[in-house]
Order: sequence, then structure tokens, then C-alpha cells
Amino acid sequence: MKVGIVMGSKSDYPVVERAERILNDFGVEFESRIISAHRTPVVAEKFATGAVSNGIEVLIAAAGKAAHLAGVMAAFTPIPVIGIPIKSSTLDGLDSLLSIVQMPKGIPVATVAIDGAENAALLAVQILSLKYPELQLKMIQYKEKMEQEIIAIDHEFQKEKKR
Repeated sequence: MKVGIVMGSKSDYPVVERAERILNDFGVEFESRIISAHRTPVVAEKFATGAVSNGIEVLIAAAGKAAHLAGVMAAFTPIPVIGIPIKSSTLDGLDSLLSIVQMPKGIPVATVAIDGAENAALLAVQILSLKYPELQLKMIQYKEKMEQEIIAIDHEFQKEKKR
């Protein structure tokens, strides 16, 4: 199982790194690259068309501003593509979000929240879990752990309120 992660710029890496941490936690192999849809379109096409032969089963594409990277990846590959809109300085990431989510019919891109790298990785794990049952078990355990953490936080909160 392998996830391909592409980002439009090195400045996107602090967000992308959070997705890498989740994938590491689940034991999912990944490859991260900096590929620009606009400045390196030939490289983008080659990466997307070669994804399947390189063992990639899901792609995550992070980009800001015009944010066409996820759409370019989706145009050239048959595997699922998840877009992460990166918060930009001028429109707070709304430009990125709309660029990724408003794909034309026939070129779907699953889109997570602005800077939502963790959810992109979790969605990739869920997609892979259809083929790899061990990931489904890890996802169930992840959700149970999250539930227990919130219950513990609420318990502490209720004790604080009674003081």
C-alpha cells in the first residue's frame, strides 16, 4: 500500500507534514514530491500517469492559490485523488478550496478542509482499508481512541465546572 503526496510548493510542506505523520502512524508507505501544475506540467503529467505502475494507490495533492495540482493529477490517473487546499495569504485559502472542489464532471477530486492534511491522510487510509483489512482495524482503533480521549476531556471539564 502506498500513497503519493504532491505539493505545489515547498512552502506547503508544514501542512503536508501533518498528513505524513498520520500515514506513518498507520504504517502506510508514502512518497512526497514538490510538483507544480503550472511550472512543471510535464513532470506533473509523468508523475500522475506513472502513479499506478509505481505502486501508488491513492494520491494526495496539496496546493494554494490557483490550486490546480489535484485536478491535473486527477485528469491523468485512474486512482482516487484527495485535494488539500492550502491557506493563502490573500484569500485565506478560499481561492484554493474553490479551485480544488469545483472540478468538472468526469474528473472527481475528494476535497478536505483548508489545511486539512490530517483528514486527507485519514481519508486515504479509509480508501486503502477497502483492500487492506489491517488498515480497517487500525481505523476502528483510531476512532475508539479518539472517542475515549474526548470522554476523558469531558469528564475533566465536568469536574472543573463543579468547583
